[in-house]
Amino acid sequence: MVGSSSSAAHAVRHLLEDALVSWLPGQRWFGAKGSTVGAVRIVALDVLHDEPHFAAEHLLVEVDLVQDGTSVTQTYQVPLGFRTEVPEELRPWLLPVPGEMAVFDGLRDPEIIALYGDAFSDEKPTGSIEFKVVDGSSVPQGMRGRVLGAEQSNTSVILGDLLLLKLFRQVPPGISPDVELHRALAEVGSVNVAPLRGWLEAQVGGETTTLGMIQDFAANSAEGWTTALASVREVFDSPATPIEDLSADFAPHAHRLGAAVAQVHHDLASVLGTAERSVESTAVEEILERISGVARVVPEIARYIPAATALISRAEASSSTTVQRIHGDLHLGQVLGTPERWLLIDFEGEPAKTLDERRQMDSALRDVAGMLRSFDYAANHLLVDLPEDPALRERAEQWAARSITAFFDGYTSVAGHDPRDEADLLRAYELDKAVYEVLYEARNRPTWLSLPMRAVERLVS
Repeated sequence: MVGSSSSAAHAVRHLLEDALVSWLPGQRWFGAKGSTVGAVRIVALDVLHDEPHFAAEHLLVEVDLVQDGTSVTQTYQVPLGFRTEVPEELRPWLLPVPGEMAVFDGLRDPEIIALYGDAFSDEKPTGSIEFKVVDGSSVPQGMRGRVLGAEQSNTSVILGDLLLLKLFRQVPPGISPDVELHRALAEVGSVNVAPLRGWLEAQVGGETTTLGMIQDFAANSAEGWTTALASVREVFDSPATPIEDLSADFAPHAHRLGAAVAQVHHDLASVLGTAERSVESTAVEEILERISGVARVVPEIARYIPAATALISRAEASSSTTVQRIHGDLHLGQVLGTPERWLLIDFEGEPAKTLDERRQMDSALRDVAGMLRSFDYAANHLLVDLPEDPALRERAEQWAARSITAFFDGYTSVAGHDPRDEADLLRAYELDKAVYEVLYEARNRPTWLSLPMRAVERLVS
């Protein structure tokens, strides 16, 4: 594609599209696991760099899928690198494209990552991509990059140990709630998010669409999931010691985390407003539809439908609830602990929902429920591959109960109201999350399926 005649470029284009058909399903960030990829079409291509032995391109591709018997099309962005000589560390990221130049995932190459940072610094479009910088902010030139941690539905890279650049891999047309909510939180000076520096966007389906964002990198931070697992391991390794006496007791962290979540909820409500909505219109009743849909993939969950129906009926007995903009996909992997405070990250919302659904107001209890499920996962997931051990199971339950209580107490200290006062509605949201997890684990990590299944049984009992 780079430096080629039109006929040669057309041939290379087809080679790339064919390679992407087999390569995309193997990527951690690919959002259609369990689906069949029929075809891939390159719909936009921007050349970021073009030399005889090294080039970089940014692709937007449409992917035709068969998902649960239905034909759908999703759009992804795929930065690619081209080299005649490939360093060893890039070889795991090669695409099966024949030719003189090897093709690989561009976000694994420090030089290509630096191209994105320089584009923000210049604030000039690169073909169809526009690089926007927040008023009063700037991005330095010449920062090399590296990939940060494990990929989820996006890829995050660090530029010069100063900034974090996140590219959304699946890009439905429209403005990302991640950028939208970060900008809103900046208006009220929220200290529980990393400051936004800018974002990149392009036209997708005739609509201005967010492709990624760049913000301050939280140095000396630790992911909440990692910190929680370290605590759980110490609890298991010290069976005779009360949890509160352990140096890695997570309860103090959980208390501060609850306070941080409540503060972000307050900040979002103050700038974007709230509304009163009937419990039925908060889509709680859709939980039953989700269970029925999941039962087609995991039939054993169907036996919980009668008990789930009873739970939903109790939740709907409440006349109304307050709704607002929320995080939408909150768990321990979406928070960073710094020496000063907890930061919430990744405000994209639940990946399975449409962009319009993610931008709707919802009860803050949905975020709280997500954290409760995450505490349960952290407490129990180390037991998945071990023979059943009642003593370890009890320690896990003690850790979860202690952490959850501390989280509630911290949340209440800032919010001025206790989520436990809406127990039935909170449990309904927690059930909804657990059912979502059942489908996710069945498709991605079958050995973990017992975790959410155990939770579903507990929640409807």
